[in-house]
Amino acid sequence: MTPAPRVIVLLGVSGSGKTTLGQALAARLGWAFEDADDHHSRAAIQKMARGTGLTDADRGPWLDRLAELVRQRAEVGPPTVLACSALKARYRRRLAAGRADVAFVWLDVPPDALAARLRERTGHVAGPDLLPSQLAAFEAPADALRLDGTLGVADLAEAVAGAIGRGASGADE
Repeated sequence: MTPAPRVIVLLGVSGSGKTTLGQALAARLGWAFEDADDHHSRAAIQKMARGTGLTDADRGPWLDRLAELVRQRAEVGPPTVLACSALKARYRRRLAAGRADVAFVWLDVPPDALAARLRERTGHVAGPDLLPSQLAAFEAPADALRLDGTLGVADLAEAVAGAIGRGASGADE
């Protein structure tokens, strides 16, 4: 993992636990939290709500907004945990823009567990109908800390904090 990241991007397909872990990790580290879903256009949200996956063209302006957010947070602050699907390698390159202070954490969850989580989730635009398109588009990252997303949130937060040198005490080690 990147030493001393200023932005941690939690990535994975819908239902992998990015938001849940992101909120817990940000609270543990004393960092800001951002959910990439909050940066989608109204049209993209409506499309996903209909169960239709987004195209690269749909995601382009969203990725531009997120890349600017990452740049600002890395340069000015506050340090930030960003929950973002970041499904493809080129999306991750776009978000990081070659910055060494942006770290990626992949929440790897088996498809059957993802489907079960999405069936149980309410009030979220990305439902179970989007899972097949997300799984088809997903490119496993080679440059991310890979975690078993079926573990408990506290264990996952501790693993990420430990990887960036902010272990059990939460202080720099």
